[in-house]
Amino acid sequence: MPQKMGLMTMLRRWFTLFTLAWAAAMPAWAQTAPDELIRQLSTEVIDAVKADKAIQAGDVARINELVDAKVMPHVDFRRMTALSVGRHWRSATPEQQQRLQQEFKLLLVRSYAGALTQVKDQTVHIKPMRAQPADTEVVVRTEIKSPKGKGEPVQLDYRLEHSGGAWKIFDVNVLGVWLVDQYRTAFSQDIAAGGIDGLIAKLAERNKGGTKS
Repeated sequence: MPQKMGLMTMLRRWFTLFTLAWAAAMPAWAQTAPDELIRQLSTEVIDAVKADKAIQAGDVARINELVDAKVMPHVDFRRMTALSVGRHWRSATPEQQQRLQQEFKLLLVRSYAGALTQVKDQTVHIKPMRAQPADTEVVVRTEIKSPKGKGEPVQLDYRLEHSGGAWKIFDVNVLGVWLVDQYRTAFSQDIAAGGIDGLIAKLAERNKGGTKS
């Protein structure tokens, strides 16, 4: 009997190890595909803007609520902020890192509030994605199109990583400029002038004044 119990225990362990190994070997694409995630997210945001008069009027509080509800669950904002701050991120204290994320998020909301007020009858078109099923970082390229004769398409691309069992956005490209690259240059100048606390103060000042940057 003890030998039988020992054999059953061993078999269960083997089965558990096999299951874990199989799950680990599954491609990242087993979850919602990154281009489908962007399609769903873009459609939800555009529909929410069209249905909310306050957002159309540029209400920052309502835009912040929309971002929190629809966008932030799909963003690795810690990584986005860290990449934007650059090498100085590692020397920041946990409290400073938290403040940087808070102020950076508000800066982005204020900066792009004007773009959301322009949402009327646009549609999102996802371009064919060049990636392999095993890739853990991809770029999803899209175009925001207005009805024929109402302006040129707007290029809007996303960098995503597969982390924690889901795809997360960590950078955005608007009209050929990656957000992280754009802010890293500006932030490095602020840090050189006043350190991490100087950058936090600068961001807070911009947000308080509603300055777009």
